[in-house]
Amino acid sequence: MTAPRPHPPARLRPPPIRLAVRAIVLRQGRLLLVNTWPGRTDFWSVPGGGANPHESLPANLIREVHEETGLTVAVGAPCLVNEFHDPGGTFHQVDIYFRCTLIAGDPEGAWTDPEGVVSHRRWVTPEGMAGLRVKPDSLAAIAWSEGAIGYDPLEPIVRA
Repeated sequence: MTAPRPHPPARLRPPPIRLAVRAIVLRQGRLLLVNTWPGRTDFWSVPGGGANPHESLPANLIREVHEETGLTVAVGAPCLVNEFHDPGGTFHQVDIYFRCTLIAGDPEGAWTDPEGVVSHRRWVTPEGMAGLRVKPDSLAAIAWSEGAIGYDPLEPIVRA
């Protein structure tokens, strides 16, 4: 019988893979997008964020959407898994995208993200989205294709 292998010291271990949840919310044929860097509106994605341990993925997503947009959603089925990573670094995040339905809140009203990350939101058509810098690359193909399911392995993270 061999002895168990000791774990490497914490300083030598790579950081854990981060898990995040994201909401695909359509309203009148338009997709909800938010800016993803504080104060910048040149890069867009759908609302969502990191998942907290011991909280279901749908509960995490409802919280994140409300924080980032002031809206309340019902969480439906997952439709996309996307992996973002830094090929030259240690960052690796797995995003799970869920189809969601808007159930409360003013989609055009004012709100404030308590974390200060999201400052703008917009509703876009597929044509309007084509002119924007949006991640992940497969978002448009999945968002407007009811029943579509996708997986993007190891999409490089975007640099500022």
